[in-house]
Amino acid sequence: MSTEPETTEEAEPKAPGATAEDRTPGEAAAASPGVGADSGPDGDGDSGRDTGEDTDAAAEGGAESAGEPTGTAADGADGEAAGAEGTGSEAAAQRSEAEAELAAQRLERERIERRKAEKRGPIAAGAGLSGTAADLLAAVRAVESGEKPVAPVLRRPEPAPRAAAPEPARRPQQMSAPAAPAPAPAPRTVEAVRAVLTGAGAPDGLAPQVVAALGEGADGQLREDPWQLLRVAGVRPEQADGFARALLGTECGPDDERRGRALTVWLLEQAALAGHTALDAPALTAALTQRAVPDPDAAVQNTLAEGEALVFQDALETAAPVAAPARDDAGDDAGEAEERPVRVLVGLERYALAEESLADGLARVMNSAPKDDGSGADWERAADSAGRSAAELIRTVAGHGLVLHTGGDASRAEAAALLRAARGLGLRAWAARHTTGGADVHAFGTAPRGLPDGPEDGTDGEHGEHGEHGEHAERGAYGEHGADSFVVTVADLLSGVRGPGRDADGALDLDLLVVLDAPQLDVETGAVLAESLPDGARLVLSGDPGVLWSAGPGRVFADLLATRVCPQVASRTPDPGPVGELVSGIGIGELNQVEAPGKEVVIVPVRDAGEAVHRTVQLVADSVPRAIGIPAEQTQVITPGHGGAVGTRALNTALKERLNPGPGRFGGFDPGDRIAYSPAPGRTMPGHVVRADAEGLHLDCSGAPVVVPKERVEQSVRPGWALTAHQAVGLRWPAVVVVLPGDAAAALTRPWVYTAFGRAERHLSVVHGVEQALQRAVAEVPQKPRTTRLPALLRAQVPTAG
Repeated sequence: MSTEPETTEEAEPKAPGATAEDRTPGEAAAASPGVGADSGPDGDGDSGRDTGEDTDAAAEGGAESAGEPTGTAADGADGEAAGAEGTGSEAAAQRSEAEAELAAQRLERERIERRKAEKRGPIAAGAGLSGTAADLLAAVRAVESGEKPVAPVLRRPEPAPRAAAPEPARRPQQMSAPAAPAPAPAPRTVEAVRAVLTGAGAPDGLAPQVVAALGEGADGQLREDPWQLLRVAGVRPEQADGFARALLGTECGPDDERRGRALTVWLLEQAALAGHTALDAPALTAALTQRAVPDPDAAVQNTLAEGEALVFQDALETAAPVAAPARDDAGDDAGEAEERPVRVLVGLERYALAEESLADGLARVMNSAPKDDGSGADWERAADSAGRSAAELIRTVAGHGLVLHTGGDASRAEAAALLRAARGLGLRAWAARHTTGGADVHAFGTAPRGLPDGPEDGTDGEHGEHGEHGEHAERGAYGEHGADSFVVTVADLLSGVRGPGRDADGALDLDLLVVLDAPQLDVETGAVLAESLPDGARLVLSGDPGVLWSAGPGRVFADLLATRVCPQVASRTPDPGPVGELVSGIGIGELNQVEAPGKEVVIVPVRDAGEAVHRTVQLVADSVPRAIGIPAEQTQVITPGHGGAVGTRALNTALKERLNPGPGRFGGFDPGDRIAYSPAPGRTMPGHVVRADAEGLHLDCSGAPVVVPKERVEQSVRPGWALTAHQAVGLRWPAVVVVLPGDAAAALTRPWVYTAFGRAERHLSVVHGVEQALQRAVAEVPQKPRTTRLPALLRAQVPTAG
């Protein structure tokens, strides 16, 4: 590896008052510690995890732990707040993909709430609690009775939390669906808010976003509580403080109760961006202390009293029960139960409900007997006809409702074998993956390895073994098996754009669902998915546990693996070739030298940022095509972040100038440009520009035509020669160039390196400028923890599988 000195380039600075539209997270990262990389139109979780990889300070620290809010990152996290700007032209256009999926999710959540209401009943709890937990429970009961808690019950932790960047949340969204447009904010309301903003010296461009966040009467809400401005994505606490001082004058102070509540909610939202579904109470109070809240305990209690957050007490696991000492006084024992250690957590209602619904849905899948779909002998014959790992997977799925399947990219062939076997037994079997594509289909016309394409016309392909749907399916790389199983994206499955559709009860009309790229499931997507399964259906979650986690809150796949509540099948199929050998070593913390006689792995040392950009362009445009035989359009560049001298913006500019120079007359794009299209936060579809006209920008994304309205181009389309690892997760290309500039050394972790290197199929070039930081990251820096409640919720409902 290279031992060249590191570079110290920083991302471009932005004005402190930059709005969510003009201040990108990558730019904010240069000015403030704990600010994530630009998520922008990608909404893919890059912000926290690609400049600081998986930065999630909240689990390790608190306020700064959640990171600073940044314009487009926060926009992506909150359902593409940029789409909430509410311009008149957007209101007249067809409803966006994100809005259509949100509507679908709202309907599903209503069904979830009805299910939960049916089984909700009084629960007697808290008799055996003492200390902080008992005090907090008393405070909650006081709130429920209409009183306001006054006694501080939360302790401040030591040491103080460490700053870190947020990770934008991600929710599943559909590509397209016929639906009515979202209503635009009333012009009169927007003008009233604009007057309040300008009167206090705030940018008037925030007015549409304020109205979208606060609704009608937003101007009055701002006057009554200026800190409500923190509800707008991208607004920072210091900006909200300045706005409040301008409105309130001498009445404004750090001890204002409104300020404490707003900061508490803001910190919980930032924690969600960093991947946490809740925060430890001590970490939250420490974070408030860092934000100059004089009484953080009271701030948390006021937030709970107003119903803006919820408090939870999760029992902690103990190694072994400790026998209580014998007592002579039986009267003391009679009124005292054995105290169990608990963890006090505070979280937002939306993620609490999602996590509880996810646990309920998974428990239902595990506890309900699979449908009678054939004899055990039929399943056994199907297993005998498959390979060793695939046979084990088939046998396990035959007798269980929920199965976890782990392995690298090569293990997808086992999932394909399972689908073919299930179809052969007459089951309605479907697979859902995180995203589509990889190399652009015009340059790399194969389906994802081991998986056939499904129906392409958006219709129900359940009976596609013959006729039109089967013909569509057989166009994939595995045509002879294409008619036996169907593959869609998770977003399309849930929204109904493609897939099996829904039955009369609103459940998915299927018997078996295999979810690929399972580590990319966040709690909200997972909850909707689990609650959408019919009773008796089988669910297989398949994925590589070594890749980066979801951009949204939670770590569903990792939590399920850790709790061991269901069978787990580990693939024995190794990823082939020198690249597969290198990536397998990284997965266990070893950066090994591998034999690469065909130049499958090449290390290119660089000294500074300028040389890194130059060598990257040289590799893509000349060296890889000439020496390896892989053209530039099949080569993908991956770098840690969007900003900085060697971020995606700088690299894309240089690559466009070399590979497809042009004036960028169509919103900065020209026909032939490679792009990364983000139809919704957390989803990236690589493709290229075809043309532009009055309808918008016409794209080809892995063979699928996409038209992006001109008003949405800036927020949802980005140059795609260079991506971040989070944009690239779930995709693969024949050749990959991973760029590691010196200023990215602190951002590297084992999962980031594993994910980035693993995107290459045949050739991997590493532009290496981080000296020994790469070896250290692989050996010593694992996935950063996230605070979630799913393990405790699952253990309460399902016994461990051992």
